[in-house]
Amino acid sequence: MTEREPYAGTTRKLVLAFDVGTTYSGISYSILDPGDSPVINDVTRFPATDRVGGNSKIPTIVYYDGEGNPRAFGGEALQEAILERAEDEEWARAEWWKLHLRPRNVPSFHVDDLDIPPLPPFKNAIDILADFLGYLFGCARMYIEESHANGRDVWTSFGDNIDFVLSHPNGWEGPQQAQIRRAAVQAGLVPDTPEGQARIRLVTEGEASLHYCLESSNTADGFKDDVGVMVIDAGGGTIDITSYYMTSSASPPTLHEIAPAECRLQGSVFVTQRAAQHLREKLQGSRFGTEEDIALMKSEFDKTTKLRFSNPNDPSFIRFGTVRDRDLEYNIRSGQLKLPGNEVAALFEPSAEAIIAAVEEQRRVATQPISHVFLVGGFGASDWLFSRLKDHLEPLGLQFCRPDGHTNKAVAKGAVAFYLDHRVSARVAKFTYGTRCAVEFNRNDEEHLRRAATAIPRPSGRTVIPNAFSAILRKGIAVSETKEFRKDFIVECAERNTCDTIATEIVCYRGNSPNPRWADSDPAMFSNLCTVHADTSRVSKTLSPRRGFAGMQFYRQQFSIVLKFGLTELEAQISWVEDGEEHRGPAVVVFDHVVEAV
Repeated sequence: MTEREPYAGTTRKLVLAFDVGTTYSGISYSILDPGDSPVINDVTRFPATDRVGGNSKIPTIVYYDGEGNPRAFGGEALQEAILERAEDEEWARAEWWKLHLRPRNVPSFHVDDLDIPPLPPFKNAIDILADFLGYLFGCARMYIEESHANGRDVWTSFGDNIDFVLSHPNGWEGPQQAQIRRAAVQAGLVPDTPEGQARIRLVTEGEASLHYCLESSNTADGFKDDVGVMVIDAGGGTIDITSYYMTSSASPPTLHEIAPAECRLQGSVFVTQRAAQHLREKLQGSRFGTEEDIALMKSEFDKTTKLRFSNPNDPSFIRFGTVRDRDLEYNIRSGQLKLPGNEVAALFEPSAEAIIAAVEEQRRVATQPISHVFLVGGFGASDWLFSRLKDHLEPLGLQFCRPDGHTNKAVAKGAVAFYLDHRVSARVAKFTYGTRCAVEFNRNDEEHLRRAATAIPRPSGRTVIPNAFSAILRKGIAVSETKEFRKDFIVECAERNTCDTIATEIVCYRGNSPNPRWADSDPAMFSNLCTVHADTSRVSKTLSPRRGFAGMQFYRQQFSIVLKFGLTELEAQISWVEDGEEHRGPAVVVFDHVVEAV
């Protein structure tokens, strides 16, 4: 357990962490009182939680009526009365909707939108996230008011002094982070102002899970100097894997990433999806092979069979009917289907293989040796998965364990610890980042000669080749939170007022080349993250005219692109010199001058 310094703030503050998972969601919080050491608490009561076993997480389910109004959330959405009313009034059920936010570049050849339950009419995933965040906020308020002495006065004392920590899978990037922030505003958590956005912290599920492990007494031996640790967060939708190395040069000791974080779309929901398809094929020809019966079996498999499965040598059972339901040819007796253990194991195996592949990739590229591996997350509670991974990892000399406590609460609790402790000092760039630009034509360069037909004459008389890529930060580089990466560029303009503003794209390269030079050589691997703008109208007025080809007058503006990747979100700016001083424009995330490398 982390021993924290007393809170140094001057006023009371509430920190709320919402873990909105694909299948289940949870809340943790900390009340910060000046002079008191912060303590992390969980919200352990939700409306209708008796329906989900009193767990401190609730199903990530919403029912919408025909007009698009949310009518039931979480455990309430599983109550018999709600299910009956939803059927009678034709409400739309939203589940697994978080997967509709997924970036298309995350490895997911086995998944398309048809594999995920459709969104309700007139609702997108951001709308549903906003509604669910609003519901979680109400649950947090109700819990604090009911669980603390003078609870209503305690809640009132926070006012607007509430900060939010919102987690997301490792594979979610700038566009998804922007969507999460938009949903938080839409939910009414914060106003859409710079001050409001400053009250939101985003953290990857992998880093939140690391902070959870740092809280656990069972993992203490794994966090020592000169030891690499890996955290596997196995959730409902994604598997998030991160690796860290501890250094004691700081006090308290800090950790830094030693490999790019991994994300795989192979969480427990895909085991359930494979089970449904297996049952359809297995029960072809049986009177119990109807879609209605398959849906019942799928639901039962998800709620019980999947959770209990541990040994491929023992059969598993799916109860779906009455004692009179039997079809011996298909191993159905007394309303339950008997499945050989090896068939159930085959449903889990693709997820295990994806985790093992990600683990091996982390070990391959890690800059320090890894000795300990920790498994957390709701899917991590699977005894079969734990045993399967243990059989692979321990022969490699890796220490493997599940931390104490409820591992399905790792992200929410770890997100609060991330806010309080901030133990990760450096993170590894997952991709190469830079910008598209033009470079001066070099007749001795083969790549330039191949692109000679695309050459563009500039006002200065020089000839440039477009579609070059200028890398500013390369994949695999460890970046501290304060370290900046920058590169200089120029624009040439025939008219001075054209230099009044500068806008350029920040581009991500996802391929395997260590030195990508041309954006047109493998265009599918390049994508725009955002566009950064700068108002350079004041300095443009001071630009002196130059003479170029045939005496043509032109103006040249020099600027730099600055990237900061140490935080969990991308920060990008344009900088320029004005009256001898550096000025910077804000980072403006917009998806969609010829800029040239100096």
